Amino acid sequence: MSKLLIVGTVAFDAIETPFGKTDKILGGAATYIGLSASNFEVESAVVSVVGEDFPQEYLDLLKKNNINIEGVEVVKGGKTFFWSGKYHNDLNTRDTLDTQLNVLADFNPVVPETHKDAEFVMLGNLHPLVQLSVLEQVKNPKLVVLDTMNFWMDNALEDLMKVIEKVNVITINDEEARQLSGEYSLVKAARKIEQMGPKYVVIKKGEHGALLFHKEQIFFAPALPLEEVFDPTGAGDTFAGGFIGYLARTNDVSFENMKSAIIYGSNLASFCVEKFGTERMQSLTGSQMNERLNEFKKLTQFETQLD
Repeated sequence: MSKLLIVGTVAFDAIETPFGKTDKILGGAATYIGLSASNFEVESAVVSVVGEDFPQEYLDLLKKNNINIEGVEVVKGGKTFFWSGKYHNDLNTRDTLDTQLNVLADFNPVVPETHKDAEFVMLGNLHPLVQLSVLEQVKNPKLVVLDTMNFWMDNALEDLMKVIEKVNVITINDEEARQLSGEYSLVKAARKIEQMGPKYVVIKKGEHGALLFHKEQIFFAPALPLEEVFDPTGAGDTFAGGFIGYLARTNDVSFENMKSAIIYGSNLASFCVEKFGTERMQSLTGSQMNERLNEFKKLTQFETQLD
């Protein structure tokens, strides 16, 4: 069984969408990635930090999903990272109402001994220096996937470029790809980003699917059209967890297998948005996953007669 190391936030979110609002609920990049990857037979471990205010039941939830939490530091007297946001009617745009770094401000990640030899590493969205610190603690991983965002491009570009040099795959959205590369065409953007270090570039386009680039090869996976979308929070992280979870289970990092990983990631993300926070991911079953994979297959399958 492959080992997967996940670094990212374990946090509180307060979310408002056109369909309702929540008080503080479980959130954070590492939480979504971990719950998503737990649908595959991998030995996952999360490296993160929380405050003393973080409920034991949330930590128990991670453990129940076979996620090693030895690397989750609990700071006595500290408060957990908190984010609050409000989504507009189209659910593609949102306003951040509040961000409280709290214990995350002084986070020094410590990779547990059990996962220093992890073959697969997922660097969730965090300060690039934290991501670099994790890379310095692991021994020769087979695949490192990086998720980042425009905030770090604006505020820590030099450090971010050092991380980008060291990873195999980068996952960002279309707006971030354009900002990082200075190119409007996503094809040109991906080629430019590949020159920065990663062999593979995954560009997420939300409800419009995801693109995978490697040299001259391109693969596109649609997002499944859904009748109801309640909350897009964590969908990108859920996608990343499904993507690397599938790769870790199959232990195959070829372009052809990454195509399947993109589909598995998109499949899991389609569940995440159906309820607030992590609620839907907590009740997801294998049969539901497989049923929706068949829907993805039907969505993309066609026959044509070529002369």
